[in-house]
Amino acid sequence: MRKKILYIGNRLAHKNTATTIDTLGPKLQGLGFEVNYASSVFNKPVRLLHMLIKTAFLKKKGYLLIDTYSTANFWYAYLCAKIATSRGLRYIPILHGGELPARFRKSEKKTSFILRNAYCNVAPSGYLYDFFKNKGFKNLKQIANPVDIDCYKYKERSRLSPRLLWVRSFAKIYNPMMALEVVQELQKGFPGVHLCMVGPEKDGSLAACKAFAEARKLPVTFTGKLEKTDWVELSTEYDIFINTTHFDNMPVSVIEAMALGLPVVSTRVGGIPFLLEDGENALLVDDASVEQMVSAIQGLLEDVELPATLASHARNKAETFDWQIIKEAWLTLLS
Repeated sequence: MRKKILYIGNRLAHKNTATTIDTLGPKLQGLGFEVNYASSVFNKPVRLLHMLIKTAFLKKKGYLLIDTYSTANFWYAYLCAKIATSRGLRYIPILHGGELPARFRKSEKKTSFILRNAYCNVAPSGYLYDFFKNKGFKNLKQIANPVDIDCYKYKERSRLSPRLLWVRSFAKIYNPMMALEVVQELQKGFPGVHLCMVGPEKDGSLAACKAFAEARKLPVTFTGKLEKTDWVELSTEYDIFINTTHFDNMPVSVIEAMALGLPVVSTRVGGIPFLLEDGENALLVDDASVEQMVSAIQGLLEDVELPATLASHARNKAETFDWQIIKEAWLTLLS
C-alpha cells in the first residue's frame, strides 16, 4: 500500500513562479508516494479553509508536509500545525525564506510551536539549519532544494560579453531595482551592456522597474513569467547571472544558473554564503551595494580565466543538488 502525503502550500504555479510544492510534490509522487495537495485555490480565505479541512481529515498513517514561510503564509503553517498537533499527525515543516529568523524573533511562541511539535523540520540550507539548531531545536534535518541536473546543459563561455540575466519574482525583498542601477552604471564603461529580467509581478516592483528603465532608456528586456525550459534556453544568450536580493535562503534559480555555466554575482545575504563561496564558485557583494556589484561584473569581463574557473566550480556544486542524490534523504525521512 502506497504511503500517503498531504502537501500544504500555495500551489499556484499557473499564476506565479513555481515553488517547492510544485516541484517536490511530483518528485515524491515519482518515488511511489500518493501525494494530495492543498491548495491551488486562488482566493486566499478559501485556500486557507481548504488547507485546514484537508488537514483535519488526514488519516494518522499519512505524512503532512507544510511549506513554512516568514510572510503572511506563515499563518497557514501555524494553523495547520495546531490541527495536526491536536490530532497527533506526523507533520513536517519545510522551512523557506531568508526572513524566517526574523519571523522567529517577531513570533517566537508561534514559530516554536510549529517547530517543537513537528515530526521533523526540513531546512533546505545550512543557514536555517544552523539558526534553529542554535535556538535549541533538535528535530532538524537539512535537505537541499533539488534540481534535475540533466535538464541544465552546461555552456562554456570563453570570453564574456556584458549581457546580464536576472531571474526572480519582481518583489521588493529581491531588490530588482538594484539590477537596473547596476546596468545604468555599467553603461559608462560598457556601452554594449544588456540586461534581461525574467519573472512575474509580485508587489508592484515590475511596474516600477519598467518605469525606471523607460525614463532612463536603459537596455533592458522584461520577459514576464517564463516556463523553466524557456528561460533555460534563453540563458544561452547571456553571460553573467546577477542575484540582487535583500533576503534569501537557498534560491533554486541561482542553483540553476550555476548548473548552466553562468558566472554568478550575488549579494551576500541570508543563506547565500552557505551556497556560494566568494572567489571560489561566485562573486559576492554587500547587500544593496551597486558599486561592488558593478566592480565584480567589470572584473569578470576583464579577466580571461576567472569566469571559467568560477563556472566550473559552480557546476560541480550544483551537481550535488541533483534529485538522484537528494531523493535518498526524503526516502529515509518518509520511510
